[in-house]
Amino acid sequence: MNTSPKLPITDEHMHIDPRAKGLKAVKEFQNAGGTHIILVTKPTWTIGVEVTKPEDYRIVFDETIDLARQINETGVRAFPVLGVHPAEITKLTERMELERAVELMRSGLEIAAKYVEEGLAVGLKSGRPHYPVSEEIWDASNAIMEHGFMLAKEQDCAIQLHTESVEEPELIDITQRAKGTGIRLNKVVKHYAPPLVNVCEKLGIFPGVLAGKGAIEQALEEGTRFMMETDYIDDPERPGAVLGPKTIPRRTLKLVEEHGEEPFWKIHKENVEEVYEVEIEL
Repeated sequence: MNTSPKLPITDEHMHIDPRAKGLKAVKEFQNAGGTHIILVTKPTWTIGVEVTKPEDYRIVFDETIDLARQINETGVRAFPVLGVHPAEITKLTERMELERAVELMRSGLEIAAKYVEEGLAVGLKSGRPHYPVSEEIWDASNAIMEHGFMLAKEQDCAIQLHTESVEEPELIDITQRAKGTGIRLNKVVKHYAPPLVNVCEKLGIFPGVLAGKGAIEQALEEGTRFMMETDYIDDPERPGAVLGPKTIPRRTLKLVEEHGEEPFWKIHKENVEEVYEVEIEL
């Protein structure tokens, strides 16, 4: 058991659910060597919240804030990121008009931005669906994401994006939409990113590279301007999905044997500090 980590190890996108493994997953992360978590709001429907009015998003946001407080008591440091999952648009349009769904999602992001303003969260979450949708839903989703960029610009905070699978053309499209709002591009984080470190650096946005098999090794070939994430979803129906809580500490400590500690101070501390404006201290 690793009781005194010598290296900060940050999972840059993790969900924790008190109805699932909850703090046990945090303990697994900690025992494997993990020290910091960017704790992301779970999608509303996964925790039984049916949104009918903007204030309903507070149920999820407050739970995330409370979980961060509980995690901080374990010795792992958690920083909340709050927002509206882009797949919400599909859930909402099953029971209301698109216009009303868009209004709710925009309002949810505005409420999340208030939490950032109050110092309770360090960033927002938005994006667009990761599955095929109608042109109308696609356009509406892009408009919601751009509203998220505007709000993040106003707060000068990070915004994590959940989107379709991306290569360079999609990253260019996302960057151009962000640029149009005037947000600082290093605050735009492509969550669940492939190891396209050079492309993201050239565009100015930040990749949160999913630490799947071989991905971090590939990313390191292009440099250290990225963060590492598991997208651990803490769902009792899907244990270990997307990647388990021990993945990033284990992978990091293994790669340290080959690459030394220096690149990982950049990945787990300096990059996270730059993007989220938090202190990553041991």
